[in-house]
Amino acid sequence: MTAGDDTAAARHAVLRNAAAIALTTGAYALSFGAVGVAGGLSVWQTCVLSLLMFSGGSQFAFVGVLGGGGAAGSAVSVALLLGGRNAFYGIRLAPLLGVRGVRRVLAGHFVLDETTAMTVAQGSTPLQRYAFWSTGPMLFAMWNLGTLVGALGAGELADPRVLGMDAAAPAAFLALLWPRLREAGAVPVALAGTAVCLAAVPFVPVGVPILLAAGVAIVAGAVTYRRAS
Repeated sequence: MTAGDDTAAARHAVLRNAAAIALTTGAYALSFGAVGVAGGLSVWQTCVLSLLMFSGGSQFAFVGVLGGGGAAGSAVSVALLLGGRNAFYGIRLAPLLGVRGVRRVLAGHFVLDETTAMTVAQGSTPLQRYAFWSTGPMLFAMWNLGTLVGALGAGELADPRVLGMDAAAPAAFLALLWPRLREAGAVPVALAGTAVCLAAVPFVPVGVPILLAAGVAIVAGAVTYRRAS
């Protein structure tokens, strides 16, 4: 097999995985569309939220606060808190993608759990960029299509937890993360992050445990970098 065949096969695998993630995410977006309308938003408001925010966890938090009678300011604050993890992802992805100008703005809109996992899982910079720009648009399209369908059929959609759709996105992310645990030192960092996350759940708002776990990884990376230097 030639180098060209290897590249083609790698790209095909990336597209296959990106399509699978996009489909499961689109199914999960059905529930967001329904929850958004049930929480008091109109169909068009729910769809605009997916177009502009495009961050599932933040969107669910936003409509959850509004649906529970919370103020708009509180809903925005919670959504921003949850979306803060994407800033950490952006720091990691910026040197890999090397985008400038308008493309930088577009790339920032596509920085998510799934696109980050797909990107860093690849073995070369060209393939990492291909993975990011393949996964991001697919996710965006399916998430917004699912939101529209879910919002229009809000009264007919069953509880997403009964259908198992709430587990689709986390399962896809874990499937991408698993191969990374083979790297030296990755397992202790993962266990430490998990422990911090679980310990924080009863005491802090939703989303904060994820940020604390990310902090563990950042500290571990900084320590490793300093030792290597």
